[in-house]
Amino acid sequence: MENYLIKMFTNPDVVHAVTDRVCQFYLQANEKFFDLAGDQMDGFFFGNDFGTQLDLLMGPDQFDQFILPWFKKFIEQGHRHHYHVILHSCGSIYKVIDKLIAAGVDCIHPLQAKAANMDAKTLVQHFKGSVVFMGAVDTQDLLVHSSPEQIKAEVKRLMEILGPQFIVSPSHEKILPNIPPENIKAMADAVKR
Repeated sequence: MENYLIKMFTNPDVVHAVTDRVCQFYLQANEKFFDLAGDQMDGFFFGNDFGTQLDLLMGPDQFDQFILPWFKKFIEQGHRHHYHVILHSCGSIYKVIDKLIAAGVDCIHPLQAKAANMDAKTLVQHFKGSVVFMGAVDTQDLLVHSSPEQIKAEVKRLMEILGPQFIVSPSHEKILPNIPPENIKAMADAVKR
């Protein structure tokens, strides 16, 4: 990954060639899978982490040049097959959310709650009604250290802020072993109410 990011500046042709090779494989594999899956699925989930706790892994210009063109191809492919497109990236991706929305992303996952500008209030202020948000229930601190009552209160707060275009889930792609089972249950119970 480090070489990939450095070569965006030192040898962009290599980055384009590698990215094209890998993404072309997935584009073709997706076609085969989508043809087999048909209407048995509703959403197409793809992506990779391109944010850190503080910012993007690369500058917005590099994102536009190397990443976004392929994201647009995958988004178009998912929509052509009548799937909702769910884009995954951990970290602070705030600077490019408007570009993802313009490209047609239906849902952004996972809203890493503690990453810069990825809190619910900031996202609603700038993007409410433009995209569905999935995640936001903090897995770095809240789900690990809080009581079930605190978790239920936070889920309720997030639901009030983000509204109906919000899917409650952890702020990372999975539930890690350090999260007590009763806290996972509390998160689910809060949604049922």
